[in-house]
Amino acid sequence: MYHFLQKLHSGWAYLALLLLLIAVINAIIGLTSKKEFTAKDRKISLFALIGTHTQLLIGLILYFVSPLGKDSLGQMSNAALRLTSLEHPLINLIAIVLITIGWSKHKKLINSEAKFKTFAIFYGLGLILILSRIPWNLWFAK
Repeated sequence: MYHFLQKLHSGWAYLALLLLLIAVINAIIGLTSKKEFTAKDRKISLFALIGTHTQLLIGLILYFVSPLGKDSLGQMSNAALRLTSLEHPLINLIAIVLITIGWSKHKKLINSEAKFKTFAIFYGLGLILILSRIPWNLWFAK
């Protein structure tokens, strides 16, 4: 089960990152071109939200069944173990909280510019945090 979850978490990450990147680019384009916020824009942001929350759920399950997860917590002198047991889960949790805040805040806003700006800031910060804690050496290992 561990290996299946590990592959699912890695594979789903590509989809979640793509959806999040599309949502950020869409928000920046909407903000700079001063277009109206439409149902299509809302759906793009919603799919990014769902993709990242699904990734979080898979990651949390993986964390508790993984030999690299909670059992490695406290191994701060080993950079690889620190990344997989503490930094990756914590920073990505913060990123998803930011993305969720962005989604919640947009619902209270009326004008399109404010909605696009909210998504660009919160989803953009979430994307940057996620990209900063991806274990790239594991993604591209043979």
